[in-house]
Amino acid sequence: MDEAVQIVNAIKKGQISPIYFLYGEEAYFIDKISDYISANVLTEEEKGFNQMVLYGRDVSIEDIVGNAKRYPMMAERQVVIVKEAQHLSRTIENLCSYAENPQQSTVLVICYKYKKLDKRKKLHKIIKKNGVVFESKKLYENQVSDWLRKHLVSRGYTISHKAALLLVEYLGTDLGKISKELDKLKLVLPKQTEINPQHIEEHIGISKDYNNFELKRAIGDRDILKATKIINYFAQNPKDNPFILTITLLHSFFTQLLQYHGLSDHSPKNVASALRINPYFVSEIQTAARNYPMKKVSGIISSLREMDLKGKGVGTTPMKEADLLKELLYKIV
Repeated sequence: MDEAVQIVNAIKKGQISPIYFLYGEEAYFIDKISDYISANVLTEEEKGFNQMVLYGRDVSIEDIVGNAKRYPMMAERQVVIVKEAQHLSRTIENLCSYAENPQQSTVLVICYKYKKLDKRKKLHKIIKKNGVVFESKKLYENQVSDWLRKHLVSRGYTISHKAALLLVEYLGTDLGKISKELDKLKLVLPKQTEINPQHIEEHIGISKDYNNFELKRAIGDRDILKATKIINYFAQNPKDNPFILTITLLHSFFTQLLQYHGLSDHSPKNVASALRINPYFVSEIQTAARNYPMKKVSGIISSLREMDLKGKGVGTTPMKEADLLKELLYKIV
């Protein structure tokens, strides 16, 4: 996150490199940097002749180099953005000869999503020397809440701890998806608002009381009554609460619980670090560990895998989601 901000700040100061190679699993930061370059390096008048977008599935490395070597028209620079460059993975090293002596009047932006650039190979070393190489790493779940809060603060909002965890629990670690949902909130809520679970329920559609976050907590506490109420709500609203999402989150939770049982140091700091979870969840894990010993957890993980196959119709007749959910809860508790 910090590195992405540094790249943008350098561009704001006029420190513009001839090549930006943006790669990695998290598309959000790649898009943000390339969008900033697209919007700000050239004026609107200059963009008509001097800014172009190419797509990796439609061009070759030779096409990219040919466009990058053009001179700008009535402008100091031209911008060439290559989106979906991961489709050129087999020939990407052919960019080496251009990267060794890049056109200084061209800003070439390579968006190489969901792939890694081998740091041992020549291309990485050359671009790092003559331009900017940025790896956009996927954030861990315990990092996403911090990113979410910083994102909102920079735009004049705050968010309660529970609301942030609710969003991450429901939407996962896809920053692009989270950002879109936050945009919905920013459209209807005035600045300086603290976003709470009620706002999320009203404007995004995630129930503050009946969601996977609360189901996981109820199961961890062995609160059978509450867990049953949530399961019944899911059964009545299957489109908003798909079985596959529920079983995936529960499998992740019990896998973390199994890891917890295997730790020798159960201090909150070590647990948060070892399990890569938000410190907020440590007490939840500790409570669940008291309710579910290691042998029981192993059995539950096996049952979850069995239920996952049932949910996909493997080796059994198709079942309604309501029946799958009820059997799932029965097997756990």
